Amino acid sequence: MRPIPLHKLLAGIFATNRTDPVTSVVTDSRKAGPGSVFVAIQGERVDGHAYVADTIKAGALLALVTRPVEGVSPEQQVLITDPLQAMITMGKNYRDCYTPTLLGVTGSVGKTTTKEFCAAVFSAFGPTVKTQGNQNNELGVPNTLFSLDETTQYGVVEMGMDHMGDLARLTWAVQPAAAIITRIGVSHIENLGSRENILKAKLEICQGVPDGGFVVLCADDDLLTRAQIPARLRRVQFGIDNRFAQVVAKEIRSSAQGERFVICDKQNGEFEAFIPALGRHNIYNALAAYTAATRLGLDPAGCAAALSGYQTTGMRQRITLHGGMTMVEDCYNANPDSMAAALNTLAALGKTNGGRTVAVLGDMLELGDISPKAHFEVGVWAAEHGVSLLCCCGEQAKQMVEGAKKAKLDQAFWFATKAQAAAFLAQNCRAGDTVLFKASRGMAFEELFGELYRLLDEPQK
Repeated sequence: MRPIPLHKLLAGIFATNRTDPVTSVVTDSRKAGPGSVFVAIQGERVDGHAYVADTIKAGALLALVTRPVEGVSPEQQVLITDPLQAMITMGKNYRDCYTPTLLGVTGSVGKTTTKEFCAAVFSAFGPTVKTQGNQNNELGVPNTLFSLDETTQYGVVEMGMDHMGDLARLTWAVQPAAAIITRIGVSHIENLGSRENILKAKLEICQGVPDGGFVVLCADDDLLTRAQIPARLRRVQFGIDNRFAQVVAKEIRSSAQGERFVICDKQNGEFEAFIPALGRHNIYNALAAYTAATRLGLDPAGCAAALSGYQTTGMRQRITLHGGMTMVEDCYNANPDSMAAALNTLAALGKTNGGRTVAVLGDMLELGDISPKAHFEVGVWAAEHGVSLLCCCGEQAKQMVEGAKKAKLDQAFWFATKAQAAAFLAQNCRAGDTVLFKASRGMAFEELFGELYRLLDEPQK
């Protein structure tokens, strides 16, 4: 964060004439220091107000609080009603100091991977800022904006939501030149009630795009292909199956190293592309990045070539080898759409490798009332994708086993603990198998495959 005068950072929050240079905005009291503004947030386990005095002692200029803190002078604390809105407002005030080309990315699935593809492309053309990890909420988006400076040419900001209005607030701060909506799935259906309401919430990102800007949509998504965007914006579609899209992938060739395909761009021509990622869903993510970058004026051939610079993050489709088996760790998140994509990838990789396919699946969290049906359907899909062995862990994943057996996959098992699942896999998997691990992040599946690797790597007695 470059220094910004206090009065400018706090515009719209608190009127002051102070010109002290602010060099950081923090919500973690341990990061406070000279030049900091501390935002005290009441969390489920930690109340930031308990640490306000400590931040002032560490040199913070002042603290934003929702209630007065004893022992701290009134001049060093500002009373506010909504700390998250304050973060967003400060993010916007800071963003207004710079003029990079920013791209907003949202969607039910694939937004973090799409963001990484966009960053790979933009980085080939100039200094680029991107959202770190999936920090896409009211805290993460402002923190991304605080990383801008005068050298930044491009930025990719991932924006998530839980409720109506969330994206409207975030896009107001980001002011993206263009936006991508990847897919409309069932994540957050517990809060919003239907995919149609999820679409409405995602379309709020359009509010921050300036007149004449554009929105990039997946033409193979049943809701996005007929979504109504504001008349003041341009619509650009990408896809694989919908040949009416402006940007289409064709001649797809899969391998264990990644996907090769031809980008057919009706505006710019055809370009060979390679991505070091597996699966049809990643081709969609790459197409979204190419489409946005080219419509922002970047060289099409250079954009297509830059897709190969994509690097996976976290536990997204990390491939390792253990005991002669190909292990696909894809445990960052899980919902019905990403499960279907992962099973497609497993089937394709299994054909390439020539061995059995093993799916190790866990609970998909935060699905609300549709959870039992959704988990049951995943089990059916596993059977339909030719999975040789299904191993499930998690209370809700019991329904996956039921669905698989209903679809005539007899080799489907449920385990009460991850340790039991790992022991079973160690005994029943063999060299040549391709093994997929997929579950919501809250299931901590790294404990399962970590234990499996330990068992596989143990010297045989």
